[in-house]
Amino acid sequence: MSVPRTLDGFDVAAAIGRMLDQPMLWWQAVGLFVEHFADWEQAWRESVGDHAREQKRVHALRSAAANVGATALAERAAALENQLLKCLAGQANAVPDNLRQSLQQSFRQTWLAAAEAWKSAAPSSEGRGR
Repeated sequence: MSVPRTLDGFDVAAAIGRMLDQPMLWWQAVGLFVEHFADWEQAWRESVGDHAREQKRVHALRSAAANVGATALAERAAALENQLLKCLAGQANAVPDNLRQSLQQSFRQTWLAAAEAWKSAAPSSEGRGR
């Protein structure tokens, strides 16, 4: 399996550097990101309205995105997470719609780029364990 040197929405070099300069380790993490977050958007949408549940879902995405080098996605998730934390602490009453819209758009673009790259790099999509 070939590890891409670039991936739209990812700082590949920095992510590989954090993973002991092992490109295959980073690539495996991308595969886990694709698999684990395949249904994230639906679960996240279901959590909207419950700030504590939503914060946990957004935090998980932020952490995973940062880990694999999806910096813009991690930044957008952090912005929403910070606002949710303010709401939970009583320092804010609501979450601006633009924070959720921005995160949703970034998630879709980033996850799709990773999923397409992961699928195209696979020797066969049948019977392949990750």
